[in-house]
Amino acid sequence: MNAFTFLAGKAPEQAFPDWMRGVQTRIEATLSRLLPPEEAIPARLHQAMRYASLGGGKRVRPLLAFAAGELTNSAPERLEIVSSAVELIHAYSLVHDDLPCMDNDVLRRGRPTCHVEYDEATALLVGDSLQSQAFELLAHSDLGNPAQQLEMVRLLARASGSFGMAGGQAIDLGATGTPLNQPELELMHALKTGALIRAAVMLGALCGDPLTDEASEALDRFAKRAGLLFQVVDDILDCTASTATLGKTAGKDAAAEKPTYVTLMGLESAREFADELCTQTLESLAIFGERGQRLIELTDFITHRDF
Repeated sequence: MNAFTFLAGKAPEQAFPDWMRGVQTRIEATLSRLLPPEEAIPARLHQAMRYASLGGGKRVRPLLAFAAGELTNSAPERLEIVSSAVELIHAYSLVHDDLPCMDNDVLRRGRPTCHVEYDEATALLVGDSLQSQAFELLAHSDLGNPAQQLEMVRLLARASGSFGMAGGQAIDLGATGTPLNQPELELMHALKTGALIRAAVMLGALCGDPLTDEASEALDRFAKRAGLLFQVVDDILDCTASTATLGKTAGKDAAAEKPTYVTLMGLESAREFADELCTQTLESLAIFGERGQRLIELTDFITHRDF
């Protein structure tokens, strides 16, 4: 497969809103099937795992995985597994992020957070269990050749640990009340938010045919820019959207004196920066031609979302 193959490829026929709803519905059903049944012992833990993972969220990471998978002719069944693994890691991170020792939030996806609905100890175990199940999915499923599957495990582990999401959270906690410059803020969010978004994109692509080095590098650039774009828009929404719209407490970052792009740049400059990032993200997809249409549409969705 080469760049010319991509340029000659056809754009998807299904309308983006229909495709997006289809993927979201598919992932909800897959997660519901793969998570332990709520009556299984220990029932309270399994009920809380399902509470934290089902019934809400934009499912941006699975959408990105499915869109990247279209570039490499990935089988939908494999995309279901890697998307679910990434989404379980994301759900675990939200449960832990909301804990009193972290952000101490009481609202997530329009519902009480896991530790409020259950209790702190259960929420801690929920996060641990969701993380474990994510890697069990990657290890036990048929996702291609063993080397490819091992690379998937490595990618997700790196994105989740101290050189990824957990490391970004550590920087965030240490920076509360402390101004960060733009390179420091970008590093924090490249780890805390961007690493898992990048993993979603690359895992989706790994489910299918190999990419050329040039195409793989372009997709990696896209994933990194998209991750940063997502966070800048998130910072803007935190100070412009309502709690009802967001499904989580609006204005909490400012109240907690957390460094954001809005506090660093001001609202209008942050919006201009988001537009610049959107352009850079789209430019990364040029090599794929019409085959990159879903990723183009997702970039637009990430940029202009209101929740």
